[in-house]
Amino acid sequence: MSAIAVMLRAHVAGDEREDADRCAMLRLADELEQPLSRRQLRAHFTASALVLDEAGELTCLVTHAKLGRVLQPGGHIESTDSCLEDAAMREAREETGLELEFHPRAPRPFDLDIHAIPASGEEPAHFHLDVRYLLVGRGEPRSGAAWEPLGQAGDESVARLCTKAAAYR
Repeated sequence: MSAIAVMLRAHVAGDEREDADRCAMLRLADELEQPLSRRQLRAHFTASALVLDEAGELTCLVTHAKLGRVLQPGGHIESTDSCLEDAAMREAREETGLELEFHPRAPRPFDLDIHAIPASGEEPAHFHLDVRYLLVGRGEPRSGAAWEPLGQAGDESVARLCTKAAAYR
């Protein structure tokens, strides 16, 4: 059994939708030849992080250039990432410029989500199998990222993450 499958089997979903996504991710982890590769055109795993400030009152969100949406930092798995946690931490550091650490009380992963990515240029529409972590950040975000009041910015997916994160203040 792959490390991804072990992690997915152990994860306790927060609601029915997350559990449905967890089950679909388990199936796809087995079906996809290279589940971590963005060359998997139908779907592939990604990693992201909801970044809270130390008080748990603010979250650092980024403006996604291609999608034109305000989201948590994250993205594709790179060959240099040893695991999904490393990918989430790398992406969050690159996109926010903050000093980061994993939240000391939050489960790893914190959340699971499958979402559709529209076609763009040569890239066909596909699904991101997003494994999400909860981080604590310090400092001033770089351009394109900003501290926002928890739960007051971002889309429905970010709102769900913020609701879960409020329990870890």
